[in-house]
Amino acid sequence: MAFTKVDKIWMNGEFVNWDDAKIHVLSHVVHYGSSMFEGLRCYNTKKGPAIFHLKEHTKRLFNSCKIYRMEIPYTAEELNEVQLELVRINKLDSCYLRPVVYRGYDSLGVDPRSCPVEIAIAAWSWGQYLGPEALEQGVDVCVSSWNRMAPNTFPAMAKCGANYMNSQLIKLEALSHGYSEGIALDHNGMVSEGSGENLFIVRRGALITPPFSASILPGITRRTVIQLAKEMGIQVIERNIPREALYIAEEVFFTGSAAEITPIKSVDKITIGEGGRGPITKKLQEAFFDIVEEGNDPHGFLSFVYETEAVKA
Repeated sequence: MAFTKVDKIWMNGEFVNWDDAKIHVLSHVVHYGSSMFEGLRCYNTKKGPAIFHLKEHTKRLFNSCKIYRMEIPYTAEELNEVQLELVRINKLDSCYLRPVVYRGYDSLGVDPRSCPVEIAIAAWSWGQYLGPEALEQGVDVCVSSWNRMAPNTFPAMAKCGANYMNSQLIKLEALSHGYSEGIALDHNGMVSEGSGENLFIVRRGALITPPFSASILPGITRRTVIQLAKEMGIQVIERNIPREALYIAEEVFFTGSAAEITPIKSVDKITIGEGGRGPITKKLQEAFFDIVEEGNDPHGFLSFVYETEAVKA
């Protein structure tokens, strides 16, 4: 999906024009993938624009940087306020936000210590990641021939730019074969996740999702779905999922900030359930969108862009 340019991007403490947000070609990140990033959405709720799980995304960004020994030169509170102000200054009602922390320009060896840790945050309008019809009709996916990284190779719990070269291989393979997305297995041959989404299956009425040990990213939408399901009385199980369990599941769906809650209608051309959105997926979608569209947020998931809306909510 092409960018819809907005007025300002925040870089290293300043709001700069979109076209002026540049880095040097010899920056460490360009050559070694040394970036940590987040992706989160601001929704135009009926109670005003609000960022979904702002604090949790910023916390995960700090955790990713901690794993890679990158010290962010701002506090979490400062970055939270920057993201709210970025929505305000660009006069956006709904958007996708992308904070990225990266190793900048100084030297060009694998040792990154002399390179400055820099940060930029952008926002732009972005619709449904897998297509506007996907939320109801579901998508066709395949199991990828590319596995997720094994433990003690790349840390899967860090949202690192370099990790997404693996994601690109999964996505490109799926698209080349006519699918919307691919599902990767872990180093043990168990289900891991999509190229940029966590995954759930429904079996005998229970919700099952792979554990962190399956080389998954600790998804914030994933955690939200687990919480909402438990509140509905749906049993939630975190355990290893063999590939064939995808084919005989009653429902399968992706979760993620970009994908939201997207049903999967087929895997490897095998129809899942009735071949569309199942009842539990629909129920979870309704609860999710009641929060992010209606603004009904008893959990405190939303950070309203304008203070009057936070009070009103």
